Amino acid sequence: MLRIALAVLVAAHGLIHLLGFAKAAGYAALPQLAQPVSRAAGWLWLGGALLLLATAAAIPLWPRWWWALGAIALVASQAAIVSSWRDAGFGTIANLLLLAGVVYGFASRGPTSLRAEYEGQLGRWRPPVASERLVEADLAHLPAPVQRYLRGAGVLGRPRPHGLRATWRGRIRSDAASPWMAFTAEQLNTFDPPRRYFKMDATRAGLPVDVLHAFDEGGATMRVRLLSLFTMVDASGPALTRAETVTVFNDLCVLAPAALASPRIAWQPIDDRAARGRFTLGTTSVSAELRVNDLGELVDFVSDDRAASSADGATFTPMRWSTPLRDYAQMSSARVATRGDAFWHPAAGAFAYGQFELLSLAYDVEP
Repeated sequence: MLRIALAVLVAAHGLIHLLGFAKAAGYAALPQLAQPVSRAAGWLWLGGALLLLATAAAIPLWPRWWWALGAIALVASQAAIVSSWRDAGFGTIANLLLLAGVVYGFASRGPTSLRAEYEGQLGRWRPPVASERLVEADLAHLPAPVQRYLRGAGVLGRPRPHGLRATWRGRIRSDAASPWMAFTAEQLNTFDPPRRYFKMDATRAGLPVDVLHAFDEGGATMRVRLLSLFTMVDASGPALTRAETVTVFNDLCVLAPAALASPRIAWQPIDDRAARGRFTLGTTSVSAELRVNDLGELVDFVSDDRAASSADGATFTPMRWSTPLRDYAQMSSARVATRGDAFWHPAAGAFAYGQFELLSLAYDVEP
């Protein structure tokens, strides 16, 4: 809505600029413009008008770079206003609003933004041309519940994925007493080497919040920015890397069942409905209990190796973490859960801090 409102404002501002050109060219007397407008100034008014109208169109159609065009339009528009300051000075108010939009556009979409960093990772990854298929022999060492899950997911006989892309919507909060924040998110995972990039766009008190979780060979980082400008969280370190390793394991279990035959995972049977997997990346090893129902659906993932971060991301507290799952459907080449919750289990009682709906899922696709 704010983007639409800004586009309308900029378009109206551009149309008003045409009045300066009309007076300079003699197309209209326009007595409300008392100052004379020279031919050179008239061309300046016309140039500003065209740039503003182009910016208005670019705001919805070219979200990645509209702010650059907007900055040029802003300079041209303000130069025209200064040339007829007594009559047109009030137009500076519209330019100040455009300036705010340009600054936010640069911060949220420009080369230093979290969005640009995420899209850069998308652009660098290329999936392999071919992949081995998951065959019956690959399942032999897996506990019975995990085998049942892979069969129910329909991945037997299909190519093993090397990466995935997913989109989400849902809501999230920092603790049981905090208000929920709606979000949409995009995700890229690669399996060899294991990397994960999760870009979330949320809203807090009506203001946009950018979040980027990044995990690669160098460890994990989590950054949160209000209005894409003000850093709220900038976290990294061994505790976060361990926590995000659990998240990567959870992604494999929930989104890429075929990847559970990986040699990175050591399995231990518990009973006919549960098994424990130990997932190892380098020197970091984490485990989780997978619970599978009689239909071959993974219904919960429970780990004691993840830690909850403080609101500023400065400290981490070890705590049980679980992700109950439901509403299975065919997504890409696998049958997976499309809804789930993320729970913390403190001593005071478990609470959901995240609710997720899977909108799309694709394996080994080009950006």
